[in-house]
Amino acid sequence: MKNLNEEDIRARAASLYEVTPDITGLRILFTNVYFIGAPGPFNKWVLVDAGLQGSANRIKKTAEDLYGKGTKPEAIVLTHGHFDHVGALPELLKEWDVPVYAHPLELPYLTGKSKYPPSDPGAGGGALSIFSWIFPIKPINISQHIKEIPSDGIPELPGWKVINTPGHSPGHVSLFRERDRVLIAGDAFCTVNQSSLLAVMTQEKKVQGPPRYFTIDWQQAKESVERLSHLYPTVAATGHGIPMAGTVMQQELGILVDNFETIAIPQKGHYYKTPAKADRSGITNKKTPTSNIIAKVATAVSLALITSALVYVGFRNKRS
Repeated sequence: MKNLNEEDIRARAASLYEVTPDITGLRILFTNVYFIGAPGPFNKWVLVDAGLQGSANRIKKTAEDLYGKGTKPEAIVLTHGHFDHVGALPELLKEWDVPVYAHPLELPYLTGKSKYPPSDPGAGGGALSIFSWIFPIKPINISQHIKEIPSDGIPELPGWKVINTPGHSPGHVSLFRERDRVLIAGDAFCTVNQSSLLAVMTQEKKVQGPPRYFTIDWQQAKESVERLSHLYPTVAATGHGIPMAGTVMQQELGILVDNFETIAIPQKGHYYKTPAKADRSGITNKKTPTSNIIAKVATAVSLALITSALVYVGFRNKRS
């Protein structure tokens, strides 16, 4: 790993960071949420994504620090509905009666109608991929609050374009503000290798493809990254990793686009060969990747062997 300067060390240690003067990012364990709106008492703001289950209090506390006690967003926008982007929603919506916007193809996973496809631990890339079979794929149900993203944009986010960026999930979207070329990319690409536990722990900044273990259509994912690169963003705030800006980010994004097959797409993987298909009812081809089944069996066998060894050692100790 390269030597870190003081700014890098501070950035990696921080969990709250300024993306622009009117956008604040909050990292909760290994995923990010974003507050769009200039900090200040009674200022209007919008929340992008909702982190992991159990993070509602952290999100509310940060919002009150930024906008004042009792604040609530004008709306919540979801880049997609994976567990680490919607985990706090049910609890937040008990207190915040606000609209939640998502792409139509994400609605089955937000209204209790369809699970996401199982993860593919065989996609590789690191320990998080291997253990991805434990990540939840069940839908949540926020039908009372959910709204399709309007074709002309989100009314609570004037000046922002919604860019369809499927591949990581069927209805994944990114947000782009043209006046300062700020991009909120969700998981269309990351600024950390999200498949690697070591990379996630160190938060080493590097433009990477979407998390391998949950990406279900690699051709779409490639086209989505190309689409975002053609916007020539000056700032990229992603679902995983520290936001990046300037020429380094732009160069790395260009390298990712030019070398997507070797950098992002796994050499092995169920969804590379057999993309998951989806419509407004949810996933239509639901075959579980073999690697997911093997990972579950291997874990069960390992736990059984460990348990047997502990029982045996306890029995020996008792006899002696």
